[in-house]
Amino acid sequence: MRSDLNAAPWGLKIAAWGGLVFLHFPILIIAAYAFNTEDSAFSFPPKGFTLHWFEVAAGRQDVWDALWLSVQIAAMATTIALILGTLAAAALYRREFFGKQTISFLILLPIALPGIVTGIALLSAFKTLNMEPGVMTIVIGHATFCVVIVFNNVIARFRRTSHSLIEASMDLGADGWQTFRHVMLPSLASAMLAGGMLAFALSFDEIIVTTFTAGHERTLPLWLLNQLNRPRDVPVTNVVALCVMCLTAIPILGAYYLTKSSEDVEGAGK
Repeated sequence: MRSDLNAAPWGLKIAAWGGLVFLHFPILIIAAYAFNTEDSAFSFPPKGFTLHWFEVAAGRQDVWDALWLSVQIAAMATTIALILGTLAAAALYRREFFGKQTISFLILLPIALPGIVTGIALLSAFKTLNMEPGVMTIVIGHATFCVVIVFNNVIARFRRTSHSLIEASMDLGADGWQTFRHVMLPSLASAMLAGGMLAFALSFDEIIVTTFTAGHERTLPLWLLNQLNRPRDVPVTNVVALCVMCLTAIPILGAYYLTKSSEDVEGAGK
């Protein structure tokens, strides 16, 4: 009886599958073109199956340079986000003080704003400070919204951690740092890891803010955007795009499996 009550109506199932097809159909098209034997931009249906374009993409030094730059930037932005996001969550999760809600709102604001607004604001700030666009400006720009991802995950875990554990640690003679290191940090580890993985994926794929802060640097998303103006490179572009989607899915799936056992998935509200 209970299984019958929990069964979804056929109309709802069809709508759900229809939504999935609508979302992922373009990805399937890119995958099909990546293995197409034809070198024309769009030849549907595909004429055959080949791995030739993967070999061509693997031999392109500009692809590897853009990939390595994206990985470096994502790693640095994630590191900054882990430190600042965790500290902000630790300061805000329990204590009440004047302006707490305002600070929480300002921390969440970068990810709520349109990317083009954030990009223009960052570019104006960098010009005011006489900072030349480059790797560090990209890292700072990415860290502004990656902090939000880590903050959401960590503060959710803080709120689900019993304060009696902290009180017991302090009663046993541990100071604040020892309590954080031996009691709180093990509890926060999976939330921090999940937040860091999501932040890495978000930074790796970011293109709007990067466009305003990159200067002459070319991350992998910018490389893909520039390739759209080169019809003869479309098969290689499709291969790189497919590989990027697969690589990005890894940290997202990892973050999902790290948090799926929780009663509420950390950061699910965003």
